[in-house]
Amino acid sequence: METKPYHLFVVEDDPPMRDMLASYLEKQGLAVTTMASAEDLLRRIHRLRPDLVVLDVTLPGLSGLQACQQLRAQGDRVPIILLTARTEEIDRVLGLEMGADDYMGKPFSARELLARIRAVLRRNGGPPGVPIAFDRTVPIGKHQFQAATRSLTGPDGHLRVLSTVEYAMLAELVCNPNVPLSRERLLAVSHTRADALLTRTVDVAVMRLRKLVEPDPAVPRYIQTVRGHGYMFVPARGARAA
Repeated sequence: METKPYHLFVVEDDPPMRDMLASYLEKQGLAVTTMASAEDLLRRIHRLRPDLVVLDVTLPGLSGLQACQQLRAQGDRVPIILLTARTEEIDRVLGLEMGADDYMGKPFSARELLARIRAVLRRNGGPPGVPIAFDRTVPIGKHQFQAATRSLTGPDGHLRVLSTVEYAMLAELVCNPNVPLSRERLLAVSHTRADALLTRTVDVAVMRLRKLVEPDPAVPRYIQTVRGHGYMFVPARGARAA
């Protein structure tokens, strides 16, 4: 049976660069749709669905970073690789925090970009809005979080299967220990575009999780608030994943 090729959007305002990337990627067996602006990307992405977006940061009008942020705020988990001439660490961190899957500084080789594209596509094999599964048990206080079964086991041995939203948020938090995660990022990993997306939804879900795992939900130890930003998972000192 013939396999359908992956479909990429390449969003780049420099015509020679855009044409070069499209030509190279198509020769590697990928289907490519090109466009010159972030506004065009946002208009077309829900009509012609790509498997991955290669997105230049410095675009006329809406920037690539702003477009990435808008998509993630809407709950869209389409894989995104950002391209930029700026290579400072703060720019890379900002791009990843806004929800990009990878980040490449110009100049770069088309061959390296292809390798990054293939790596991101492998990592994002699951449906949008669901974090990548990991086969570990993570201690959270006296509870054990089993990602494989999407469940929490309490100190009395009682197993509670988490809702999709609870699981998605908790998995994202424990996969990034001691890293502040924005409400927008937690919203993006736990909801689909069809949901009514409000960042307040994240606060409500975190309250439910705290009631499950915190000794005192009013004074959280493991799922801490990062004021003005979001939340962070702080594992117990010396705790190790099984």
